[in-house]
Amino acid sequence: MLEKRIHQHFIDSADLKYQCAEALSKPIAAAVQAVVACVTSGGKVLACGNGGSAADAQHFSAEFVGRFERDRPELAAIALTTDTSIITAIANDYDFNVIFSRQVRALGQPGDVLLAISTSGNSGNVLAAIEAAHEREMVVIGLSGRGGGKMNQALRDTDVHICVPSERTARVQEVHILALHCICDAVDAQLLGDQETQT
Repeated sequence: MLEKRIHQHFIDSADLKYQCAEALSKPIAAAVQAVVACVTSGGKVLACGNGGSAADAQHFSAEFVGRFERDRPELAAIALTTDTSIITAIANDYDFNVIFSRQVRALGQPGDVLLAISTSGNSGNVLAAIEAAHEREMVVIGLSGRGGGKMNQALRDTDVHICVPSERTARVQEVHILALHCICDAVDAQLLGDQETQT
């Protein structure tokens, strides 16, 4: 019984990823172009999200500043989820909904990219960060699921929306990390040239 339940998780995840290969390849490619334009112009990526999405923001930033699968020069990325003094000061003195937007206004510059991750598309602090990024003339790459929620209205035509067609948080997050790996790989390919993926 338990093994059957575990097996079903693998099947469900694989099925959704197969669907998303067709549905999300175009927005992921658009996200890659936005990131390449940013980093080749001396810009940086700011990444934010809550819970598992916070971990994804940190994961992405680590692979940009460090590396993904190939050695290359460092790329500028900052996870806005990691400085506990900043986050707790802002949440305490202002409101939890502005923990990311104040950092975006402090650090963001025109031409930078905001990677905004929210499985529901409704996270108040992520939506506030999107608004702040627009004020700073940044491009936003939004990752969501569940139909996109309020993120649909928050994003502009010049932004990119990678919306996973699933209602299940776990499945959405599994596709989000795959999408982020696709972005890392494709950015490297754009900057360094095509090379077979390491196994």
